[in-house]
This record gives sequence, C-alpha cells and structure tokens, in this order.
Amino acid sequence: MFPLPTLRSLLTATLLVTASAFAAPEKWTAQIDAYTQADAVKAPAPGAVVFVGSSSILKWTTVAADFPFAKVLNRGFGGSELSDSVFYADRIVIPYAPRTVVVYAGENDLQAGKSAEALLADFQAFCGKIHPALPQTKIIFVSIKESPSRAKIREKVLLANKLIAAECAKDPRRTFVDVATPMLDAAGQTRPELFQADMLHMQPAGYAIWTKVLTPYLKK
Repeated sequence: MFPLPTLRSLLTATLLVTASAFAAPEKWTAQIDAYTQADAVKAPAPGAVVFVGSSSILKWTTVAADFPFAKVLNRGFGGSELSDSVFYADRIVIPYAPRTVVVYAGENDLQAGKSAEALLADFQAFCGKIHPALPQTKIIFVSIKESPSRAKIREKVLLANKLIAAECAKDPRRTFVDVATPMLDAAGQTRPELFQADMLHMQPAGYAIWTKVLTPYLKK
C-alpha cells in the first residue's frame, strides 16, 4: 500500500490531470478571434451587459432586443464549457469593462463527465479572474437548465446549481438566478415544448422565460 502522503499526492495529481483533460480552449480559437476582429473594427462601449457561455448564449439571437433598457453584448461560443470562458475572459469579458456579466455554462461540462464540485471550482476561477480586474462588475450565474435529452445528469445539475448558488451568496457582487425551475411544469417535470427537436437547445418560449426572470436583475 502507498503511505498516506504518497496516496494524497497521487490523488491530487489524478484530479489535476482529469481537470485538464476537460479543458480544450483551442477548439474555440476561431470564434474568439472573430470577436476580437469585430472589436478592432468597432470597439463596444464600456458599461455593457456581457453575456458569455455556451450555445444557450450563442443562440440567444434576440438577447439585445429582449433587454432594450441595457447595452447588451453577446459573446457566447457554442459547445464550450465554463473553463473555456475562464480561459478567454481576458479577451471576451474584461476588455469591455462591463457593469454586469451574465454567464451560462456547465451543462456541457457535466455531460462530458465533470463533477458538480469541479464545476464549482471553475466558477470560482471565473470570479477570480473577473473581480481582480473589474472589482465593481456584477456576475450573474444563470442556473443550469434541465434539458430532456440530458436527464441522466439531472442529479449533477441540481447539485452544481446548489453549490454555485451557495458560492454566490458569499459575495454581493455575485448572483445566482434560477431559470431552471420556471421551465418545469407543476409536477416538476421538463416541458418539451420549450425545446427544439434535439431536446437540448431552446425554443423562443424558453428564452422568453429567461428574459422574464433576468429582467429585474439587469434593471438594477
């Protein structure tokens, strides 16, 4: 058997290797470069609300119209994980000096095998990158939705939401916004009509729920 210190070292190394295996920011280089090039042509005004995260953000094509009272900038990149938003925050969040960052990510991470605890660590890393550079910026974490096609990870989704909500409660600059519960029916079941045929990406009706829930937070 391994001595206890050696065993702990091996476990730590395994966790680090496992965590690094999920991160693949090079997959999104072209998308991030496109954003950077667009910014070079016309720099977004500071003080906007920046939406960042995975395909649920990227595909929110009406996001600017849905929040007409705010300057909105969509910097989603489909298929990404929360660790990817951490990696690229210095290119698609920090340069804009936003008043608020709205982040939706984690669903792909959990589906790929990442634990809820690892996702919490990624959220902490995201905040740890944003707030030292932008101490006044608010961070809103949009709860991970329960997609019908990913019913097998439901327990991890619920745990991740619980952990991140508790983390947000520690800092008034961070807010956890529950959009997942309003997307369920009276029996607590998912509503397929809110989703596209893949039962993963949302119909406009799903985004309408998100808009209604987020509006009071973005008007503050």
